[in-house]
Amino acid sequence: MIIKNNAEFGVELALAVPYAYWLHQNGELESVVTSTGMKPFYYFCDDVREEFTYRNIDNAAAGLNDLPNNWIHGINPLEEPGVLDYSKWTPPPFKEQYKNEEIQFDKPIVFISNKFNLEHGQTPYGFFDIQCLHEMFSYLTTKGYVVVYKRVSNTEEHFTIDQNERDSLSVGYHNILADVEGVGMMTDYDLTKYFDDVYLFDDVFEKYNQYTYNEVQLKVMANCDRFITVCGGNSILSSFFGGTVISYVHKGKELRPNYFGKNSYFSKLSDAKIIPIYDVIGKVNDEEVVKKYGHTINETGTNDYTELMLKIKEEF
Repeated sequence: MIIKNNAEFGVELALAVPYAYWLHQNGELESVVTSTGMKPFYYFCDDVREEFTYRNIDNAAAGLNDLPNNWIHGINPLEEPGVLDYSKWTPPPFKEQYKNEEIQFDKPIVFISNKFNLEHGQTPYGFFDIQCLHEMFSYLTTKGYVVVYKRVSNTEEHFTIDQNERDSLSVGYHNILADVEGVGMMTDYDLTKYFDDVYLFDDVFEKYNQYTYNEVQLKVMANCDRFITVCGGNSILSSFFGGTVISYVHKGKELRPNYFGKNSYFSKLSDAKIIPIYDVIGKVNDEEVVKKYGHTINETGTNDYTELMLKIKEEF
C-alpha cells in the first residue's frame, strides 16, 4: 500500500500517520508520499518521499478519501465527535522512538506551542498573546521548569505550510506584538530573551541542526511530559507523548461535548491527560450553537486566559 497525501499538518498526524503505522505493523506498507519535512513522522517506513511543497485544506484533493478515516472530526461527528474508526489505526510510539540523552536540559521541560494565523479568513484569536506568555514564563520558571517555546513564523523552509498560513503571510501576520511600557514594541520571540530558563525552539534547532527541524522537535518533545498548546495541529502533535496536555480551545468543532473524551483520537494517540480549556469567543462562533453545547460565551471581543492560567498553576 502506498500512502499519498498532503493534508493539513494536524489532519495528517491524526489520520494518515496512524494508518501508515498500522500498515507497517501488518507488513502492508510500501511507501509514503508526503509533504516537505514530514519524513521523521514516518520513521518506520524505508521509502518516504517528500514530494509536496504545499498542503491542501480540501480533504478529497489532499488524498484523504484513500484512508480509512477521511474526516478528522469523526465517523459520526454529531453523536460522537472526535471518534474515529480505529480498526486500521495505530499511533506510532514517538516518545519511545525519539527519547534521547542528547538534547537535555537541567530542569523538567514545559513545551509551549503557539501560532498566529488567519483562521479560514478570520482574524486570529487562537493564540497566546505577549501578556499571557509573560505570565506563563514567569510562573513556570519560578516553579523550577525550563520552557521551550515554539511558534512557527510560516517563513521557514524546513516544512510545508497550508493555505491559512500562506494567507496569513500575504496580509502581514508575521509576529505577535505588544507595546511594552519601558521597552517599546516587543515580539513573542523577543520576550524569550528576558528569561534565563526560556528557550526559543528555533535556537534549540540551530544548536542541533545536524538533525532536521522536525527531528529536533520530536526529540525535545519526547523528553517532555508537560505541554501547553493552542488547539489544532500543535495540540494533536503534543498528544502523542503522554504526560499532561493543556489545550486552549476558542472555536471549532472541538467545542462539541465530549470531543476530548476517552474515545476521541486525542485520548488514543497516547496515554496523555488531555485538558481542554475553553474560551469561547462570541464574535467568531455561532453563539446559539455553542450555548447548546453548554459553554459560556466570552462577549469581550478579546481573549480571556484566566482559566488557562488557573489550570496551569493547578497542574504544574
